[in-house]
Amino acid sequence: MSCYGRRSRLKLFALILLVVAAGLFSRSAYASVLPQFVQDYAGDILWALALYLCLAFVSPEAGAKELLQISLLISFAIEFSQLYQAEWINSVRNTRAGGLVLGFGFKWSDLLCYSAGILIGFVIDFQRRNLRS
Repeated sequence: MSCYGRRSRLKLFALILLVVAAGLFSRSAYASVLPQFVQDYAGDILWALALYLCLAFVSPEAGAKELLQISLLISFAIEFSQLYQAEWINSVRNTRAGGLVLGFGFKWSDLLCYSAGILIGFVIDFQRRNLRS
């Protein structure tokens, strides 16, 4: 248990919805109004931030460092799983939810984006929680 107390699940839920909406927008037809760099990388950064927030929602008393490590482990495992292209997992990836969660093809740049998104969540979480102590 963290010495800083529990996170608010209500606030986390609201943040998750906001981050998911922004991530979906970054991959929508309307994203063309965004700079190309943002179109290319924002979705992966926001996906990883949403993962961090979801883990904090599930375990609101977990430490920020623990959430950082677990988020990196999960996101990297999912990315490396994209090297495996069996028919059964590709059929899961070809669904909307499966594609959003599992992705389609391995890219080294995704690992950097995931690291950035998780680090953003960690820094904000860590700073916010340490300011209260």
